[in-house]
Amino acid sequence: MGQAANMPCRGGGSYVTELYHWYRTFINECPSGLITLHEFQRHFCNGTVGSESAEYAEQIFRTLDNNGDGVVDFREYVMAISMLIEGSAVEKLRWSFKLYDKDGDGAITREEMLEITQAVYKMKVAAALTKSNPLTAEECTNRIFMRLDKDNNAIISLEEFTEGALNDDWIREMLECDPSTVKMERPLRRDTALGTHG
Repeated sequence: MGQAANMPCRGGGSYVTELYHWYRTFINECPSGLITLHEFQRHFCNGTVGSESAEYAEQIFRTLDNNGDGVVDFREYVMAISMLIEGSAVEKLRWSFKLYDKDGDGAITREEMLEITQAVYKMKVAAALTKSNPLTAEECTNRIFMRLDKDNNAIISLEEFTEGALNDDWIREMLECDPSTVKMERPLRRDTALGTHG
């Protein structure tokens, strides 16, 4: 356990310091210690591009909710963030696979891939977060399927997903979940938000 305290984090502090920050932010946003889909969508949409990101938020929430009980507790939340920040490329891709595998059957269909890709596109376009992409969501989905569905059975397995993404930078960039879309940020103090100082 002492080793975790020395793990560096992106802010230059220790892992324990960052974990404490995440906990304080989580409890501030969710005093019950649990976050529902509605609360997560509200926070996520306020932090991104409003209702345009609601579909993507729902999929992220479903992926965070490991035990499927309809709420995300701090343990589920921090495990996902830690893995998305510190995890290996394979761990991150496995988590992203769950994001795209909407029905949780262990395979991604073209329809599942298209639904998530459309939600991501809608969110990114609304936020102007991306360079103009010459591909539509449908074309992007088709390209991903063409490159990943090696056995041409119209589904992408976890193995095809991870191996294909590890060997193709464009696909990996398209499929990996950005940790900043999952993290709750500290709420701004009112006087800071207004540009005044108490």
